Amino acid sequence: MVRMSVLADCLKTITNAEKRGKRQVLIRPSSKVVIKFLQCMQVHGYIDEFEIVDDHRSQKIVIELNGRLNKCGVISPRFDITVHEIEKWVVNLLPSRQFGQIILSTTYGIMTHEEARRKKTGGKVLGFFY
Repeated sequence: MVRMSVLADCLKTITNAEKRGKRQVLIRPSSKVVIKFLQCMQVHGYIDEFEIVDDHRSQKIVIELNGRLNKCGVISPRFDITVHEIEKWVVNLLPSRQFGQIILSTTYGIMTHEEARRKKTGGKVLGFFY
């Protein structure tokens, strides 16, 4: 089967492993976007550390799960949003304002919706987790 989105495949694999109660999950292939997305998840404490394994092809990632992740997903197509539209997306995607993050790809790099709001920039919606 043809792999359409590496990021979507990665997030679905993480969600399924989390539902099954696994402690580790192997993600392949890897990409820069996947690595940045995982770094955002790690900063906010939804996953423990992850290790990139170089197999001289497209790399693999081994992620240590901590059981805090309820759901993560990708938004396709990657809609353009402005700073003022971020609130609308937060209301639609996240269960509450207290927890969960929407990941945006901005001109300043890949960041959460809160960082984008602080920097007063919009971007393309990549995905979310809570």
